[in-house]
Amino acid sequence: MYVPKESQPKQGGGAGKARDGEKGGKRKIVAQNKKARHDYAIIDTYEAGLVLTGTEVKSLREGRTSLTDGFVQIDRGEAWLHNAHIPEYHQGSWTNHSARRKRKLLLHREEIDKLESRAQETGHTIVPLAVYFRDGRAKAEIALARGKKEYDKRQALREKQDRRESDRAIAAAKRRQRGV
Repeated sequence: MYVPKESQPKQGGGAGKARDGEKGGKRKIVAQNKKARHDYAIIDTYEAGLVLTGTEVKSLREGRTSLTDGFVQIDRGEAWLHNAHIPEYHQGSWTNHSARRKRKLLLHREEIDKLESRAQETGHTIVPLAVYFRDGRAKAEIALARGKKEYDKRQALREKQDRRESDRAIAAAKRRQRGV
């Protein structure tokens, strides 16, 4: 019996796309907001599509963006990313975009409603954590977060430093043990 080549299983035992995380293919991270993870306690994360112009996509593919001052706001049932800096595409012409314009985020209605109700609670906000490409489409990882107090930040830094020192001590002990 003849089976067309398209319907034959591929070599290597793979079942299609390589998975990274929970859903979708590989992520090519363009920018991360490390300051947000330091300043906020992350409660819940969401993946949102980004509505971009052509020059914004080209600038993102060059890896030029900053999310440091960015925040998400829900306005009339739509999620908008504010203050994310995507610089103008250097080969763009009059069609170039403005660097800090607000950009629409694509989320399901239930997600927007949940984010809106939780963000209205005292001390909660929605911050962008990362911008990346998944299967050729620009995505943003956003998080519902609660602001940390100054002592919480100091305690987190202290724990991180203690963990690093203990890892170094363990590695040094293993090196000494192998040397003997």
